[in-house]
Amino acid sequence: MSQNDNMSILEHIEELRKRLVIIVVFFVLATLIGFFLSQPIIRFLQNASAVQDLTMNAFKPTDPFKVYMQMTFLIGIILTSPVILYQLWAFISPGLLAKERKVTLSYIPVSVLLFLAGISFSYFILFPFVIKFMFELSGNMGIQTTIGINEYFQFLFQITIPFGLLFQLPVVLLFLTRLGIITPQYLSKIRKYAYFVLLVIAAFITPPDVISHMMVTVPLLILYEISVWISKIGYRKAQKAQKEAELEQK
Repeated sequence: MSQNDNMSILEHIEELRKRLVIIVVFFVLATLIGFFLSQPIIRFLQNASAVQDLTMNAFKPTDPFKVYMQMTFLIGIILTSPVILYQLWAFISPGLLAKERKVTLSYIPVSVLLFLAGISFSYFILFPFVIKFMFELSGNMGIQTTIGINEYFQFLFQITIPFGLLFQLPVVLLFLTRLGIITPQYLSKIRKYAYFVLLVIAAFITPPDVISHMMVTVPLLILYEISVWISKIGYRKAQKAQKEAELEQK
C-alpha cells in the first residue's frame, strides 16, 4: 500500500498547496535574480550575428521596458523550472515504487538540459537561417527592413521557446510510459497522427518556405522516433520492476 492510499482528499489538497507555495517563493526569488541578468542577456541577444549590423528601434516608449520585463519573467521561469519539476515529482512519488522514484527523479536534470538544448538549437542554427531568409525576401521586394526591439524579441521567443518545450518530448513520453499511461505500441500506432501534429507545429514556428519548414520538421520527427525508442526501454524496465515487486509480495 502506498502512502497516497493513506491520505484523504483534504490532505492531498494541503500537500499540493504547500508545494505550490514553495514554487511561488522560488519563482519570486528567481525573478529578482532575473532583474539583474536581463539587461546583459538582452544586449547579448541583440548582437546575434544575423542582426548585429542593424539598429534596434523602439516604436513605443514602453517597448524597452516590456522586453526587459518579459526577459526577467522568462529567466525566473527557467531558473524555477527544476523546482517545479521536483515539486511535481515529490507530489506524485508516494504512489510510485522505490525504483520508479529513483528513476523518475533523474528525469529532472535531463529535462532541464533538453530544454536548454532545444533553445540552443533554435537560436544558433534555425534563427539565423530564418532571419537571413526574411531579409533576403525583403531585399528582393525592395523593402527597407527596420527592426523594432519588441518585435525582434517576440519573434525570437516565438522560435526558441517552442523548441525548448518540444525537446521535452522524450522525457514526457518516458515518464508517461513508466506510469503506465501509454505504451510504446500505442506511440507506434499513432505515429502518423503525431507526424501530422508535428508538421502543423513546424508550420507555425517557421516562415512559409520549404527549406525552413524541413529544418524544423525533420528534427521534430527524429525527436519523436527517439522518444518512442526511449519509451520502449522505459516500458521494459517498468515491466521488469513490476514483476520483481509481484515476486517480493509472494
